[in-house]
Amino acid sequence: MTPALRALSVHLLTATGAVLAMLAMLAAVEENWDIMFLWLVVAFFVDGIDGPLARKYDVKTNAPQYDGVLMDLIIDYLTYVFIPAYALFKSGLLPGWTGWIAIIVITFTSVIYFADTRMKTKDNSFSGFPGCWNMVVIVLFALAPNFWVILALVAVLSIAMFMPLKFVHPVRTERWRMLTLPIALAWTFFAGRAAWVGFDPDSWAHWGLALTSVYLIAAGIIQQIIPEKD
Repeated sequence: MTPALRALSVHLLTATGAVLAMLAMLAAVEENWDIMFLWLVVAFFVDGIDGPLARKYDVKTNAPQYDGVLMDLIIDYLTYVFIPAYALFKSGLLPGWTGWIAIIVITFTSVIYFADTRMKTKDNSFSGFPGCWNMVVIVLFALAPNFWVILALVAVLSIAMFMPLKFVHPVRTERWRMLTLPIALAWTFFAGRAAWVGFDPDSWAHWGLALTSVYLIAAGIIQQIIPEKD
């Protein structure tokens, strides 16, 4: 296979995220939340591997006719923001006006964040909460906390998008990557398991999902508090 074909194949892999988003949306419309999240977990996995492949096969040089970054952002907005926000609104976790507030805040702040050219730090982490609402909402489905807790979490994370707080990229942030990457893979497994059992409240996957989520949210901030030694 030529370098051009390899690079094109990576773009095609990225593009499958749009199909996965549509499948997730169709499930969401039918309120099949477990199926919806399974598709979103698959999309999350694809999003995790297409970046390293794009760099390995140098898509910018070998397939420059397609903008992989733009393609990725479009798909990420659908799978990370739009569909999870819809699910949160329709699920009943946020009754009445609280659901409206949440979807307006999530979709509005996220589209601004995704267009911010300063969203990446020098160490390839994210500056501010990177709008990973798919990860947040699946945890909310699993744990089903009080709606005031959910509303407060939405508010805090929306503000955190525009704060000088660092959030690790599981693949590209080199510091602690030997720990972060396995935890991100574990999160993917727990998320898939939680959705597979229909968010059974007795499932052990819920605790694994919660613990790995805490690490992924806190790791970058802890790195800021504890600077790397020269």
